[in-house]
Amino acid sequence: MSIVTVGINHKTASVAVREKIAFNPDQLSTALNDMLSSVGCKEAAILSTCNRTELYLVQEGELEQTKDKLVDWLEQHHGVPASTIVPSLYTHQDLGAVNHMMRVACGLDSLVLGEPQILGQMKQAYSQAKAAGSLALIMDRLFQRTFGVAKQVRTDTDIGASAVSVAFAAVNLAKHIFASLKKARVLLIGAGETIELVAKHLYENQVGKITVANRTLSRAEAVAEQIGGDVITLAQIPEHMAQADIVISSTGSTLPIIGKGMVERALQQRKHQPIFMVDLAVPRDIEEQVSELEDVFLYTVDDLQGIIAKNIENRRKAAVEAESIVNQQADSFMAWLRGLNTQDTVVSFRNQCLSERDQLLEKAKQQLENNKNPEAVLAELATKLTNKLMHAPTSAMQRAAQGGELDKLIYLRDVYDLDKK
Repeated sequence: MSIVTVGINHKTASVAVREKIAFNPDQLSTALNDMLSSVGCKEAAILSTCNRTELYLVQEGELEQTKDKLVDWLEQHHGVPASTIVPSLYTHQDLGAVNHMMRVACGLDSLVLGEPQILGQMKQAYSQAKAAGSLALIMDRLFQRTFGVAKQVRTDTDIGASAVSVAFAAVNLAKHIFASLKKARVLLIGAGETIELVAKHLYENQVGKITVANRTLSRAEAVAEQIGGDVITLAQIPEHMAQADIVISSTGSTLPIIGKGMVERALQQRKHQPIFMVDLAVPRDIEEQVSELEDVFLYTVDDLQGIIAKNIENRRKAAVEAESIVNQQADSFMAWLRGLNTQDTVVSFRNQCLSERDQLLEKAKQQLENNKNPEAVLAELATKLTNKLMHAPTSAMQRAAQGGELDKLIYLRDVYDLDKK
């Protein structure tokens, strides 16, 4: 029995190939069950994002045979020739598969080192496989261990502590300047991908109010709708500037949109209450002379790139610590998996029962040496030994019943022969 990972990602395949192999979330349950029957694997899960598609499975047989079956299935399922799939495909088995899965969850294999979104996507993959009934003991335990490792890496290292995108860096900078963003009023200028990402980060930080200004109102509305913001045109910026504590701009304009005079008038209306401004555009959206004003904190994309470069280096250092944690936890999981070997399991179970018996027997002998009533000693020994042996299976049955896991209840009834006539 082997754990196998087969997949493609941003390192091995172009967008054109990745989109052909991607799975529709609405059809994932059908795909999982189809894979189980077509490939003959025991357990399976599928992780499909814009940057990767990976198949995780528990399988008997040779690795190459499993890989060939999966390629055939992918070819049939997606209608994509094997010649397109195979050159981009990577395969991992057992320790390598476990290690890879944990690295992915920790963001160590991501396009942006340490990005947190992949963990949520992996949790979704787990939930979908669970709902499809394609997980059993081994893969379920592996996912749970993987989530635990990702949490440990986030807690024990600085892998996700530093901003590594201009959007995230801009918001992070605002958080350092303002004690709280909850009362801050933000004016976002532009409605492209960068501003959309800035809006998302601000929304996640519970910023007070967001207004989106754009040449095309429909595009501004599409961004504002996601974060409950207001919209204005570029021509309306001068009359709204005074209400903004934070201004972040990223447009494709060839000329500055915000001039020194406009900001001076806004500061007078604000009674010189400071404005934090970030210009993410190239060419600039905000005139360079605006930085000369005393009550303005103006940062350009170059300022943020310096912060980002330093933060990327910090993440790389943290990644070394994270890799060590992943390696230890992958080894630990494989040790647990080896313990599932039938002989080892039987020996472990017998040793545990004998140990509990010996402890109780020793206590009973001491009681007899102290002239305690033999019948009372025997009764206590029988009761305690019975309780000890009943505890683990009883707890397992209660958990299965509370979780509605009827398959486990049936299995436990079979193990303990509860339905014998």
